[in-house]
Amino acid sequence: MTTILVIALVGLMIATVVALVRGIVAFLQEGTAQVRDGQGPTTAALKSNRMMQSRIMFQAGAILVVVLILFAAGRT
Repeated sequence: MTTILVIALVGLMIATVVALVRGIVAFLQEGTAQVRDGQGPTTAALKSNRMMQSRIMFQAGAILVVVLILFAAGRT
């Protein structure tokens, strides 16, 4: 059980880093990712926002897995 959780944790950590890098790259492509004249946000800004939201979700999953690992370690 612990081995599966550690593998899941490593996977979530890698996914977090990938989402972070993709979000930063999307942000840098647009420069400052400003809102255009009444047309709403640019596609790069939307992509950057989506990547950063997924990063937060991956981080939350990683924290949950760490809690499960600590809970399993405490029961033995």
